[in-house]
Amino acid sequence: MENTIEETKQLIDAVVEGLHQVKGIDVVGIDLTEIPDTVTEHFIICHAESTTQVQSLAQNVIKVVRETTNEKVWHIEGMNNAQWVLLDYINVVVHIFQSEYRTFYDIEGLWADAKQIKFEDSSTGKK
Repeated sequence: MENTIEETKQLIDAVVEGLHQVKGIDVVGIDLTEIPDTVTEHFIICHAESTTQVQSLAQNVIKVVRETTNEKVWHIEGMNNAQWVLLDYINVVVHIFQSEYRTFYDIEGLWADAKQIKFEDSSTGKK
């Protein structure tokens, strides 16, 4: 089932809130809606400094999204080694990296032609 624009915005807001609650670093959104033939509409990316924090971020996103939007994650990758966890909500895909893997894979660079948004943490004023 396709989400409406408002439902997608609510999902993105819930993902970002879940990341900020557990101190996800440098939370960035990539809007792929204007790019033809993509597998999703939005990426949300952040990083953490440890496997424990990567796992905590992923678990908190799943919890906050479920509580806020009643959506369940469709697919999860990478939770065991927690170097790069992917949470697939179909039209929104969340990438949670350990910092060195974010640098290495450079998703923001790969999708540089798409609109990118930095999500500031309203509780701290940090991006």
